[in-house]
Amino acid sequence: MPRPTRRQALAALAATGAQPARPKLIADENARPGSTDWQLSYVKFDAAAKYRQSVLEGYATRMSVKAGQEIGFCVSCVPASAVTIDVYRLGYYGGAGGRLVRSLGPVNVTPQPTPPVGPARLRECRWPAAAALTVPADWPSGVYLAKLSAAAHRYQSAVVFVVTDDRPADVLVQCSTNTWQAYNKWPDAHSLYDNDRPDRKPLVSGVRASFDRPFAKYPQVSDNPLSLGTGEFLLFEFPFAYWLEKHGYDVTYCTNEDVHASLETVTRRKAFLSIGHDEYWSRPQFDHVSEAVRRGVNVGFFSGNAVCFVTPFSPSSDGRPNRIIERRGRYGGIRPEEEKWMADLPEPGPDEATLIGARTVIPFNGSGDWVCTKPDHWAFAGTGMKAGDRIPGLVGWEHHGNPAPIPGLEVLAAGKTWNGAEQESHYEATIYPGPRGNTVFNAATIFWAQGLASPPGHWLPFVHNGRPHGPDPRVERITHNLLRRWTGVGG
Repeated sequence: MPRPTRRQALAALAATGAQPARPKLIADENARPGSTDWQLSYVKFDAAAKYRQSVLEGYATRMSVKAGQEIGFCVSCVPASAVTIDVYRLGYYGGAGGRLVRSLGPVNVTPQPTPPVGPARLRECRWPAAAALTVPADWPSGVYLAKLSAAAHRYQSAVVFVVTDDRPADVLVQCSTNTWQAYNKWPDAHSLYDNDRPDRKPLVSGVRASFDRPFAKYPQVSDNPLSLGTGEFLLFEFPFAYWLEKHGYDVTYCTNEDVHASLETVTRRKAFLSIGHDEYWSRPQFDHVSEAVRRGVNVGFFSGNAVCFVTPFSPSSDGRPNRIIERRGRYGGIRPEEEKWMADLPEPGPDEATLIGARTVIPFNGSGDWVCTKPDHWAFAGTGMKAGDRIPGLVGWEHHGNPAPIPGLEVLAAGKTWNGAEQESHYEATIYPGPRGNTVFNAATIFWAQGLASPPGHWLPFVHNGRPHGPDPRVERITHNLLRRWTGVGG
Protein backbone atom coordinates (compact mmCIF):
# COMPACT_ATOMS: atom_id res chain seq x y z
CA MET A 1 0.00 0.00 0.00
CA PRO A 2 1.26 3.53 -0.74
CA ARG A 3 2.51 5.47 2.27
CA PRO A 4 0.02 8.23 3.29
CA THR A 5 1.02 11.83 2.69
CA ARG A 6 1.69 14.12 5.65
CA ARG A 7 -1.65 15.85 5.03
CA GLN A 8 -3.47 12.50 5.04
CA ALA A 9 -1.66 11.42 8.21
CA LEU A 10 -2.61 14.63 10.00
CA ALA A 11 -6.22 14.29 8.85
CA ALA A 12 -6.36 10.73 10.16
CA LEU A 13 -4.87 11.87 13.48
CA ALA A 14 -7.40 14.70 13.76
CA ALA A 15 -10.23 12.23 13.20
CA THR A 16 -9.17 10.35 16.34
CA GLY A 17 -9.19 13.56 18.42
CA ALA A 18 -5.44 13.22 19.08
CA GLN A 19 -2.96 16.03 18.50
CA PRO A 20 0.31 15.69 16.56
CA ALA A 21 3.57 15.73 18.52
CA ARG A 22 5.24 18.69 16.67
CA PRO A 23 8.64 18.46 18.43
CA LYS A 24 9.95 21.61 16.68
CA LEU A 25 6.98 23.77 17.65
CA ILE A 26 8.71 25.72 20.42
CA ALA A 27 11.96 26.12 18.49
CA ASP A 28 10.02 27.47 15.52
CA GLU A 29 7.97 29.75 17.77
CA ASN A 30 11.08 31.28 19.30
CA ALA A 31 12.52 32.03 15.87
CA ARG A 32 9.78 34.64 15.49
CA PRO A 33 10.53 38.28 16.37
CA GLY A 34 10.12 39.18 20.02
CA SER A 35 9.63 42.34 22.04
CA THR A 36 10.51 43.54 25.53
CA ASP A 37 7.33 45.66 25.61
CA TRP A 38 5.51 42.95 27.59
CA GLN A 39 7.10 44.46 30.71
CA LEU A 40 5.25 46.98 32.85
CA SER A 41 6.92 50.38 32.91
CA TYR A 42 4.60 52.37 35.20
CA VAL A 43 2.82 51.08 38.30
CA LYS A 44 1.42 52.81 41.35
CA PHE A 45 0.55 50.88 44.48
CA ASP A 46 -2.09 52.03 46.93
CA ALA A 47 -0.88 53.73 50.09
CA ALA A 48 -3.06 51.65 52.43
CA ALA A 49 -3.35 48.35 50.56
CA LYS A 50 0.30 48.51 49.58
CA TYR A 51 0.32 45.50 47.23
CA ARG A 52 -2.70 46.63 45.22
CA GLN A 53 -2.90 49.04 42.26
CA SER A 54 -6.56 50.03 42.27
CA VAL A 55 -6.21 52.59 39.43
CA LEU A 56 -5.94 49.72 36.90
CA GLU A 57 -6.23 46.00 37.58
CA GLY A 58 -7.81 42.87 36.17
CA TYR A 59 -8.09 39.09 36.13
CA ALA A 60 -8.94 36.37 33.65
CA THR A 61 -12.04 34.19 33.67
CA ARG A 62 -9.77 31.15 33.30
CA MET A 63 -6.27 30.33 34.53
CA SER A 64 -5.94 27.61 31.90
CA VAL A 65 -7.40 27.74 28.40
CA LYS A 66 -7.08 25.66 25.21
CA ALA A 67 -7.29 26.59 21.57
CA GLY A 68 -10.93 27.16 20.59
CA GLN A 69 -11.99 28.14 24.12
CA GLU A 70 -12.93 31.68 25.13
CA ILE A 71 -11.19 33.64 27.84
CA GLY A 72 -12.46 36.92 29.25
CA PHE A 73 -10.56 39.80 30.81
CA CYS A 74 -12.33 41.46 33.73
CA VAL A 75 -10.88 44.94 34.27
CA SER A 76 -11.39 47.91 36.57
CA CYS A 77 -10.02 51.40 35.89
CA VAL A 78 -10.15 54.57 38.03
CA PRO A 79 -11.19 56.92 36.53
CA ALA A 80 -13.19 55.32 33.74
CA SER A 81 -11.03 55.09 30.66
CA ALA A 82 -10.37 53.47 27.35
CA VAL A 83 -8.03 50.52 27.98
CA THR A 84 -5.89 48.63 25.48
CA ILE A 85 -5.15 44.94 26.14
CA ASP A 86 -1.97 43.70 24.48
CA VAL A 87 -1.50 39.93 24.77
CA TYR A 88 2.04 38.51 24.76
CA ARG A 89 3.32 34.97 24.85
CA LEU A 90 6.31 34.75 27.20
CA GLY A 91 9.35 32.76 26.09
CA TYR A 92 12.91 33.34 24.84
CA TYR A 93 12.47 35.13 21.48
CA GLY A 94 16.12 36.01 21.00
CA GLY A 95 16.39 37.30 24.56
CA ALA A 96 13.39 39.67 24.40
CA GLY A 97 11.28 37.41 26.63
CA GLY A 98 7.95 37.83 24.85
CA ARG A 99 6.07 38.14 21.56
CA LEU A 100 2.98 40.24 20.89
CA VAL A 101 0.24 37.91 19.61
CA ARG A 102 -2.94 40.03 19.80
CA SER A 103 -4.15 43.54 20.68
CA LEU A 104 -7.68 44.11 21.94
CA GLY A 105 -9.48 47.42 22.17
CA PRO A 106 -9.36 50.11 23.17
CA VAL A 107 -12.37 49.08 25.28
CA ASN A 108 -14.28 51.28 27.69
CA VAL A 109 -13.59 50.30 31.31
CA THR A 110 -15.26 51.69 34.43
CA PRO A 111 -14.40 51.38 38.13
CA GLN A 112 -15.48 48.03 39.59
CA PRO A 113 -16.42 47.34 43.23
CA THR A 114 -14.15 45.69 45.76
CA PRO A 115 -16.24 42.70 46.88
CA PRO A 116 -17.23 42.34 50.53
CA VAL A 117 -15.57 39.72 52.70
CA GLY A 118 -17.58 36.52 52.42
CA PRO A 119 -17.63 33.32 54.46
CA ALA A 120 -14.15 31.92 55.16
CA ARG A 121 -12.74 35.40 54.37
CA LEU A 122 -13.41 34.88 50.67
CA ARG A 123 -12.98 37.86 48.33
CA GLU A 124 -14.67 36.98 45.04
CA CYS A 125 -15.05 39.58 42.30
CA ARG A 126 -17.97 39.46 39.87
CA TRP A 127 -16.72 42.01 37.40
CA PRO A 128 -18.00 41.88 33.81
CA ALA A 129 -15.56 40.94 31.08
CA ALA A 130 -14.30 44.11 29.41
CA ALA A 131 -13.02 42.04 26.48
CA ALA A 132 -12.81 38.41 25.44
CA LEU A 133 -11.07 36.33 22.83
CA THR A 134 -11.27 32.81 21.50
CA VAL A 135 -7.79 31.31 21.63
CA PRO A 136 -6.60 30.70 18.06
CA ALA A 137 -5.54 27.23 16.98
CA ASP A 138 -2.03 28.45 16.13
CA TRP A 139 -1.20 29.79 19.61
CA PRO A 140 1.41 27.45 21.13
CA SER A 141 1.03 26.35 24.71
CA GLY A 142 2.75 28.76 27.05
CA VAL A 143 2.35 31.42 29.70
CA TYR A 144 0.62 34.50 28.32
CA LEU A 145 0.50 38.01 29.73
CA ALA A 146 -2.26 40.48 28.90
CA LYS A 147 -0.81 43.96 29.42
CA LEU A 148 -3.40 46.58 30.38
CA SER A 149 -2.78 50.23 29.43
CA ALA A 150 -5.21 53.06 30.22
CA ALA A 151 -5.66 56.24 28.20
CA ALA A 152 -6.66 58.28 31.27
CA HIS A 153 -3.30 57.89 33.02
CA ARG A 154 0.06 56.26 32.41
CA TYR A 155 -0.30 53.28 34.75
CA GLN A 156 -0.25 49.70 33.51
CA SER A 157 -1.11 46.29 34.89
CA ALA A 158 -1.07 42.67 33.78
CA VAL A 159 -3.27 39.59 33.68
CA VAL A 160 -1.57 36.19 33.49
CA PHE A 161 -3.01 32.97 32.05
CA VAL A 162 -1.76 29.66 30.64
CA VAL A 163 -2.55 28.22 27.22
CA THR A 164 -2.40 24.44 27.48
CA ASP A 165 -2.80 21.65 24.95
CA ASP A 166 -3.14 17.89 24.60
CA ARG A 167 -0.25 17.23 22.24
CA PRO A 168 2.45 14.72 23.17
CA ALA A 169 5.64 16.52 24.18
CA ASP A 170 8.97 15.79 25.79
CA VAL A 171 8.63 18.20 28.72
CA LEU A 172 5.60 19.42 30.68
CA VAL A 173 6.11 22.54 32.82
CA GLN A 174 3.50 22.84 35.52
CA CYS A 175 2.91 26.42 36.64
CA SER A 176 2.36 26.68 40.39
CA THR A 177 -0.91 28.57 40.02
CA ASN A 178 -2.38 27.35 43.32
CA THR A 179 0.58 28.76 45.21
CA TRP A 180 0.36 32.04 43.30
CA GLN A 181 -3.21 32.37 44.52
CA ALA A 182 -2.52 31.17 48.07
CA TYR A 183 -0.12 34.08 48.59
CA ASN A 184 -2.28 36.66 46.80
CA LYS A 185 -3.26 39.33 49.34
CA TRP A 186 -5.66 41.24 47.07
CA PRO A 187 -7.22 43.60 47.99
CA ASP A 188 -5.27 44.01 51.24
CA ALA A 189 -4.93 41.04 53.64
CA HIS A 190 -6.83 38.16 52.04
CA SER A 191 -4.34 35.42 51.24
CA LEU A 192 -4.55 31.92 52.70
CA TYR A 193 -2.11 33.21 55.33
CA ASP A 194 -4.46 35.88 56.68
CA ASN A 195 -7.11 34.95 59.25
CA ASP A 196 -8.78 36.15 62.43
CA ARG A 197 -7.54 33.46 64.83
CA PRO A 198 -6.55 34.66 68.31
CA ASP A 199 -3.56 32.30 68.32
CA ARG A 200 -2.26 33.94 65.11
CA LYS A 201 -1.32 30.62 63.53
CA PRO A 202 -1.12 31.27 59.77
CA LEU A 203 -1.26 27.71 58.38
CA VAL A 204 -4.83 26.63 59.07
CA SER A 205 -8.02 25.64 57.32
CA GLY A 206 -11.17 27.76 57.20
CA VAL A 207 -9.80 30.39 54.78
CA ARG A 208 -10.59 30.38 51.06
CA ALA A 209 -9.06 32.20 48.10
CA SER A 210 -10.69 32.91 44.75
CA PHE A 211 -9.12 33.08 41.30
CA ASP A 212 -11.81 35.67 40.49
CA ARG A 213 -9.69 38.63 41.62
CA PRO A 214 -6.54 40.37 40.43
CA PHE A 215 -3.10 39.20 41.50
CA ALA A 216 -1.63 41.82 43.81
CA LYS A 217 2.12 42.39 43.92
CA TYR A 218 3.86 39.40 45.47
CA PRO A 219 4.11 40.15 49.21
CA GLN A 220 7.39 38.59 50.38
CA VAL A 221 10.95 37.55 49.47
CA SER A 222 11.13 39.51 46.18
CA ASP A 223 9.84 43.08 45.97
CA ASN A 224 9.54 43.16 42.17
CA PRO A 225 6.70 45.37 40.86
CA LEU A 226 6.53 43.18 37.71
CA SER A 227 4.79 40.58 39.86
CA LEU A 228 1.67 42.79 39.73
CA GLY A 229 -0.92 40.65 37.95
CA THR A 230 1.42 37.71 37.36
CA GLY A 231 1.48 35.78 40.64
CA GLU A 232 4.88 34.18 41.19
CA PHE A 233 5.60 33.25 37.56
CA LEU A 234 8.02 36.03 36.67
CA LEU A 235 9.81 35.70 40.01
CA PHE A 236 10.49 31.98 40.35
CA GLU A 237 9.40 30.17 37.17
CA PHE A 238 10.04 32.37 34.14
CA PRO A 239 13.86 31.92 34.16
CA PHE A 240 13.35 28.17 33.72
CA ALA A 241 10.80 28.54 30.90
CA TYR A 242 13.00 31.16 29.19
CA TRP A 243 15.99 28.77 29.39
CA LEU A 244 14.04 25.76 28.09
CA GLU A 245 12.80 27.73 25.10
CA LYS A 246 16.23 29.24 24.45
CA HIS A 247 17.58 25.71 24.01
CA GLY A 248 14.69 24.53 21.86
CA TYR A 249 13.30 21.88 24.18
CA ASP A 250 9.96 20.39 23.17
CA VAL A 251 8.00 21.92 26.04
CA THR A 252 4.36 22.45 26.82
CA TYR A 253 2.70 24.10 29.83
CA CYS A 254 -0.14 23.49 32.27
CA THR A 255 -1.50 24.59 35.64
CA ASN A 256 -2.04 22.77 38.93
CA GLU A 257 -5.69 22.61 37.92
CA ASP A 258 -4.89 20.73 34.70
CA VAL A 259 -2.95 18.03 36.57
CA HIS A 260 -5.76 17.82 39.13
CA ALA A 261 -8.29 17.27 36.35
CA SER A 262 -6.53 14.63 34.25
CA LEU A 263 -3.88 11.95 34.64
CA GLU A 264 -3.28 12.15 30.88
CA THR A 265 -2.06 15.73 31.29
CA VAL A 266 1.09 14.14 32.72
CA THR A 267 1.28 10.71 31.08
CA ARG A 268 1.26 11.98 27.48
CA ARG A 269 4.64 13.61 28.22
CA LYS A 270 8.09 12.16 28.94
CA ALA A 271 8.99 14.47 31.83
CA PHE A 272 6.94 16.49 34.32
CA LEU A 273 8.57 19.54 35.94
CA SER A 274 7.55 21.27 39.15
CA ILE A 275 9.34 24.63 39.27
CA GLY A 276 9.84 27.27 41.94
CA HIS A 277 7.36 27.48 44.79
CA ASP A 278 4.87 24.64 44.31
CA GLU A 279 3.37 24.36 47.79
CA TYR A 280 -0.36 23.74 47.22
CA TRP A 281 -1.54 20.49 45.59
CA SER A 282 -4.96 18.86 45.54
CA ARG A 283 -5.10 15.19 46.44
CA PRO A 284 -6.09 14.15 42.87
CA GLN A 285 -3.03 16.05 41.64
CA PHE A 286 -0.78 14.09 44.01
CA ASP A 287 -2.38 10.81 42.96
CA HIS A 288 -2.04 11.62 39.25
CA VAL A 289 1.67 12.47 39.44
CA SER A 290 2.35 9.42 41.63
CA GLU A 291 0.58 7.20 39.09
CA ALA A 292 2.51 8.85 36.26
CA VAL A 293 5.78 7.87 37.98
CA ARG A 294 4.52 4.28 38.21
CA ARG A 295 3.78 4.40 34.46
CA GLY A 296 7.30 5.57 33.62
CA VAL A 297 7.10 9.36 33.47
CA ASN A 298 10.22 11.17 34.68
CA VAL A 299 9.65 13.88 37.29
CA GLY A 300 11.82 16.83 38.26
CA PHE A 301 11.07 18.79 41.41
CA PHE A 302 13.09 21.91 40.59
CA SER A 303 11.28 23.45 43.51
CA GLY A 304 11.14 23.79 47.27
CA ASN A 305 8.34 23.54 49.82
CA ALA A 306 6.55 21.51 47.13
CA VAL A 307 3.45 19.37 47.82
CA CYS A 308 3.12 20.71 51.36
CA PHE A 309 -0.62 21.33 51.78
CA VAL A 310 -3.68 19.36 50.65
CA THR A 311 -5.63 21.94 48.66
CA PRO A 312 -9.06 20.99 47.31
CA PHE A 313 -10.79 23.05 44.63
CA SER A 314 -14.38 24.26 44.75
CA PRO A 315 -16.50 26.10 42.18
CA SER A 316 -17.11 29.83 42.00
CA SER A 317 -20.39 31.28 43.23
CA ASP A 318 -21.73 31.10 39.67
CA GLY A 319 -20.76 27.44 39.29
CA ARG A 320 -17.51 27.56 37.27
CA PRO A 321 -15.30 24.68 38.43
CA ASN A 322 -11.96 24.98 40.22
CA ARG A 323 -12.10 28.71 40.96
CA ILE A 324 -11.66 28.59 44.76
CA ILE A 325 -8.97 26.89 46.85
CA GLU A 326 -8.59 26.17 50.56
CA ARG A 327 -5.80 24.71 52.68
CA ARG A 328 -7.31 21.56 54.25
CA GLY A 329 -4.45 19.28 55.24
CA ARG A 330 -0.71 18.79 55.63
CA TYR A 331 0.81 16.12 53.41
CA GLY A 332 2.31 13.61 55.82
CA GLY A 333 0.45 15.15 58.76
CA ILE A 334 1.43 17.96 61.12
CA ARG A 335 4.75 17.17 62.77
CA PRO A 336 5.29 18.24 66.41
CA GLU A 337 7.78 20.92 65.41
CA GLU A 338 5.19 22.42 63.02
CA GLU A 339 2.42 22.83 65.60
CA LYS A 340 3.48 26.40 66.42
CA TRP A 341 2.35 27.43 62.90
CA MET A 342 -0.28 24.84 61.92
CA ALA A 343 -3.67 23.75 63.29
CA ASP A 344 -7.08 22.46 62.20
CA LEU A 345 -5.94 20.68 59.03
CA PRO A 346 -8.34 17.73 58.96
CA GLU A 347 -7.87 16.31 55.45
CA PRO A 348 -5.02 13.78 55.44
CA GLY A 349 -2.50 13.33 52.67
CA PRO A 350 0.43 10.97 52.10
CA ASP A 351 3.96 11.96 53.07
CA GLU A 352 5.18 14.10 50.17
CA ALA A 353 8.64 12.51 50.47
CA THR A 354 7.23 9.29 49.01
CA LEU A 355 6.83 11.20 45.74
CA ILE A 356 9.50 13.92 45.89
CA GLY A 357 12.19 11.87 47.61
CA ALA A 358 12.41 14.37 50.48
CA ARG A 359 10.11 16.88 52.14
CA THR A 360 9.96 20.38 53.58
CA VAL A 361 12.21 20.49 56.64
CA ILE A 362 12.06 22.52 59.86
CA PRO A 363 13.17 25.32 60.03
CA PHE A 364 11.78 25.64 56.51
CA ASN A 365 13.02 29.18 55.75
CA GLY A 366 16.67 29.88 55.04
CA SER A 367 19.48 30.20 52.54
CA GLY A 368 22.67 28.30 51.78
CA ASP A 369 25.04 26.89 49.18
CA TRP A 370 24.17 23.84 47.04
CA VAL A 371 27.02 21.40 47.87
CA CYS A 372 27.91 18.42 45.68
CA THR A 373 28.09 15.08 47.53
CA LYS A 374 28.14 12.51 44.68
CA PRO A 375 30.28 13.91 41.84
CA ASP A 376 30.50 10.57 39.99
CA HIS A 377 26.75 10.48 39.36
CA TRP A 378 25.70 10.98 35.73
CA ALA A 379 23.80 14.12 36.69
CA PHE A 380 27.17 15.85 37.27
CA ALA A 381 28.76 14.77 33.96
CA GLY A 382 30.55 17.69 32.33
CA THR A 383 30.20 20.00 35.33
CA GLY A 384 33.73 19.48 36.65
CA MET A 385 32.27 19.43 40.16
CA LYS A 386 34.07 17.56 42.94
CA ALA A 387 32.75 16.49 46.31
CA GLY A 388 32.32 19.58 48.46
CA ASP A 389 32.14 22.01 45.55
CA ARG A 390 29.50 24.69 46.13
CA ILE A 391 27.07 26.68 44.05
CA PRO A 392 26.73 29.82 46.19
CA GLY A 393 23.33 30.88 47.46
CA LEU A 394 21.36 28.46 45.29
CA VAL A 395 19.40 26.99 48.21
CA GLY A 396 16.51 29.04 49.53
CA TRP A 397 14.22 30.33 50.70
CA GLU A 398 12.49 27.02 51.41
CA HIS A 399 13.98 23.61 50.78
CA HIS A 400 13.56 19.84 50.98
CA GLY A 401 15.44 17.36 53.15
CA ASN A 402 15.07 14.24 55.30
CA PRO A 403 15.21 11.77 52.38
CA ALA A 404 12.61 9.03 52.19
CA PRO A 405 13.66 5.35 52.53
CA ILE A 406 13.06 4.67 48.81
CA PRO A 407 15.13 1.80 47.32
CA GLY A 408 17.90 3.17 45.15
CA LEU A 409 17.54 6.78 46.34
CA GLU A 410 20.80 8.75 46.21
CA VAL A 411 21.71 12.09 47.76
CA LEU A 412 23.36 14.30 45.13
CA ALA A 413 23.84 17.44 47.22
CA ALA A 414 23.46 18.25 50.89
CA GLY A 415 24.33 21.01 53.30
CA LYS A 416 23.20 23.53 55.86
CA THR A 417 20.98 26.58 55.64
CA TRP A 418 20.46 29.46 58.03
CA ASN A 419 17.42 31.67 58.35
CA GLY A 420 17.32 35.35 59.25
CA ALA A 421 17.48 34.55 62.97
CA GLU A 422 20.59 32.43 62.35
CA GLN A 423 18.74 29.19 63.06
CA GLU A 424 20.43 26.26 61.36
CA SER A 425 18.57 23.89 59.06
CA HIS A 426 19.56 21.52 56.27
CA TYR A 427 18.61 20.20 52.85
CA GLU A 428 19.23 17.11 50.71
CA ALA A 429 18.88 17.02 46.92
CA THR A 430 17.93 13.51 45.84
CA ILE A 431 17.29 11.24 42.89
CA TYR A 432 15.63 7.84 42.85
CA PRO A 433 14.70 5.27 40.19
CA GLY A 434 11.14 4.74 39.03
CA PRO A 435 9.80 1.30 38.06
CA ARG A 436 10.28 1.66 34.29
CA GLY A 437 13.73 3.14 33.89
CA ASN A 438 12.46 6.61 34.78
CA THR A 439 13.83 8.78 37.58
CA VAL A 440 12.56 11.39 40.05
CA PHE A 441 14.90 14.29 40.83
CA ASN A 442 14.56 16.72 43.72
CA ALA A 443 16.70 19.89 43.53
CA ALA A 444 15.68 20.78 47.11
CA THR A 445 15.37 24.53 46.49
CA ILE A 446 12.91 27.08 45.17
CA PHE A 447 15.80 28.94 43.56
CA TRP A 448 16.99 26.38 40.98
CA ALA A 449 15.58 28.49 38.13
CA GLN A 450 17.74 31.43 39.27
CA GLY A 451 20.79 29.43 38.24
CA LEU A 452 19.57 28.93 34.67
CA ALA A 453 18.76 32.36 33.23
CA SER A 454 18.05 36.00 33.96
CA PRO A 455 15.34 37.17 31.54
CA PRO A 456 14.38 40.81 30.96
CA GLY A 457 12.79 42.29 34.06
CA HIS A 458 14.08 39.55 36.34
CA TRP A 459 15.48 40.47 39.75
CA LEU A 460 17.48 38.06 41.89
CA PRO A 461 15.82 37.53 45.28
CA PHE A 462 17.53 38.31 48.58
CA VAL A 463 16.17 36.57 51.66
CA HIS A 464 17.39 35.43 55.07
CA ASN A 465 20.69 37.23 54.51
CA GLY A 466 21.50 35.25 51.37
CA ARG A 467 21.01 35.33 47.62
CA PRO A 468 21.63 33.18 44.54
CA HIS A 469 24.21 34.52 42.09
CA GLY A 470 22.24 34.07 38.87
CA PRO A 471 23.01 31.84 35.87
CA ASP A 472 25.69 29.24 36.54
CA PRO A 473 27.04 26.83 33.89
CA ARG A 474 27.01 23.99 36.41
CA VAL A 475 23.31 24.40 37.09
CA GLU A 476 22.72 24.50 33.35
CA ARG A 477 24.78 21.34 32.73
CA ILE A 478 23.03 19.37 35.49
CA THR A 479 19.67 20.38 34.04
CA HIS A 480 20.73 19.46 30.51
CA ASN A 481 21.97 16.08 31.78
CA LEU A 482 18.64 15.32 33.45
CA LEU A 483 16.59 16.39 30.44
CA ARG A 484 18.77 14.42 28.03
CA ARG A 485 18.31 11.29 30.15
CA TRP A 486 14.57 11.86 30.31
CA THR A 487 13.87 12.86 26.73
CA GLY A 488 16.76 11.57 24.64
CA VAL A 489 17.59 15.07 23.40
CA GLY A 490 19.23 18.13 24.88
CA GLY A 491 22.35 20.20 25.20
